[in-house]
Amino acid sequence: MKQNWVAYYQAVEGRPPHETLLKALSIFDTEPLLDRPRFAVDLGCGDGRDTVELLRRGWRVLAIDREQNAFDRLLDRPIQRDLLQTQLMRFETLTLPQSIDLINASFCLPFCQPADFPHLWETIVTSLNPGGYFCGQLFGDRDSWTVYPDRTHHTREQIQVLLKSFEIEWFDEEEHPGVTALGEEKHWHIFHIVARKRD
Repeated sequence: MKQNWVAYYQAVEGRPPHETLLKALSIFDTEPLLDRPRFAVDLGCGDGRDTVELLRRGWRVLAIDREQNAFDRLLDRPIQRDLLQTQLMRFETLTLPQSIDLINASFCLPFCQPADFPHLWETIVTSLNPGGYFCGQLFGDRDSWTVYPDRTHHTREQIQVLLKSFEIEWFDEEEHPGVTALGEEKHWHIFHIVARKRD
């Protein structure tokens, strides 16, 4: 199923940062300050609802998306551009710099092709600093989008294996009928994750 990203960006315009990001940032708030801006990657940044919050807090951000329209909308917002880099890139060919403090992936990783997901996840894990954080969502095996072969879904047990290099700070499983941002009926099965890479 091809996603209408322009319509999606219009539907979610003005929404606040995702809860997983805010939980991760609240942990960083308790840690000692560094002599440099912290560095985050916002995967699947969309129109920038999470990127904007990171920039507002003085983070240096690499925002990655596969849709040019996402960056057009992000750069229309009042942001501190000197802290921002953008990169047009698909998950299937994702490369990341090293020494990342936080990788944020809000509701985007399930849109990676299943055959490419192991490389994507390995790239995320190896690019994070020891003590760095991952926050975001994975979709479960009872989500109604499992019928689409180009989406990646996981069982709870599979996610626990993915997170073997991490200490779990917050893990919440959500399952219920609902609708998408575009008003389509959907059965949601989501895992919300905030996790710290072990030293």
